[in-house]
Amino acid sequence: MAGTNDSQIFRIAISGYYGFRNSGDEAVLRSILLALKEEGDKQGVTVQPIVLSADPAWTAALYGVESFHRMKPGEVLRALRSCDGLISGGGSLLQDVTSGKTIPYYIGIMKLAQWLGKPTFAYAQGIGPINRRSMDSMIRSAMRRSKYVSVRDAESAALLGRIGMPLDRIDVVPDPVMGLPLPEGSRAAEPRADGTPPVIGVSLRRWREDGADMARAAEALAALSKRRPVRLRFLPFHTPSDRVTSEEVMERLSGRLGEGSSAELASPGDDPQAMLLEVSRCDALFGMRLHALIYAANQQVPMLGLSYDPKIDQFMNRLELRPIGTTESLDAEAFADAACALLDAPEEWRIKHGPAIETLKQQAKNPAQQILQILRQYRSR
Repeated sequence: MAGTNDSQIFRIAISGYYGFRNSGDEAVLRSILLALKEEGDKQGVTVQPIVLSADPAWTAALYGVESFHRMKPGEVLRALRSCDGLISGGGSLLQDVTSGKTIPYYIGIMKLAQWLGKPTFAYAQGIGPINRRSMDSMIRSAMRRSKYVSVRDAESAALLGRIGMPLDRIDVVPDPVMGLPLPEGSRAAEPRADGTPPVIGVSLRRWREDGADMARAAEALAALSKRRPVRLRFLPFHTPSDRVTSEEVMERLSGRLGEGSSAELASPGDDPQAMLLEVSRCDALFGMRLHALIYAANQQVPMLGLSYDPKIDQFMNRLELRPIGTTESLDAEAFADAACALLDAPEEWRIKHGPAIETLKQQAKNPAQQILQILRQYRSR
């Protein structure tokens, strides 16, 4: 194996949508790094991560890791040659909705690593939607040659199965962010003083070009504010785009909120654990971003999801929940009813969904455990 003469040190390259300041994807990376360190400590090995990033200097500074530019072939090759194995994931890497170039890029990184003789691992990937059937053969080839494949939901496993990956080689695990801890030394939220409006976290992203989905979201939030005083705290998960969207929705709400209600924009910075702390301090969350919902589940914050993609429905299904609406349809009064019900009985929600959440948090550790065991077997050959 390449990298070091010390049999207890593993250099692991990590490929994903990193360095773009998307809080959800950065949370995935932070979760993977923490899981590898925790599992390495248990197995008596040291992990040296090498992250492929759109902004290597920023990634290196934020996480304290070695980082190479994801789009510079020479740097990618150097990273892969120096590693003991490659992790691809997590997140929605293998889909062709955002771009037709996405799948060829991530599969290309995996195939290059395999060509260099490095074991590859798919880490809690979300597979699909895949509209171009021409992508199937390259995905099938890379996955079949991988030493470990995990996906974050049963639908992703089924899609890989239809492409030609044996189902008995696919591990269905939660999104890595289910295992993300709060920042070290942070304090849990203090009980809210009597008469203080509850905090509703709001995570929205632009989806429809005509803005009708954001107009409906504003209507729903306004309806809730007229039922009871609430403090709407907008959480931009992907900056600057989510910040702009949040400001636009706040403008729509200007002059329309009920008495005692307010709207504000959070600025937690780039560290995903700081955003997790923000979510933990909400009384409920209205989320469109997948990782906003995952953060809420992680901290057992009652949630209402707005679906724009099957991955939202798939995640909520694992908690026996359904979205309150979609980008095509959201009933403002039904939303207000559901939000008030969560605010009136948060413990009832936690009792009902807490066991499923705890199971997912434990299962989120599986990929790191499997990957390090496989690498140790490689090293011992």
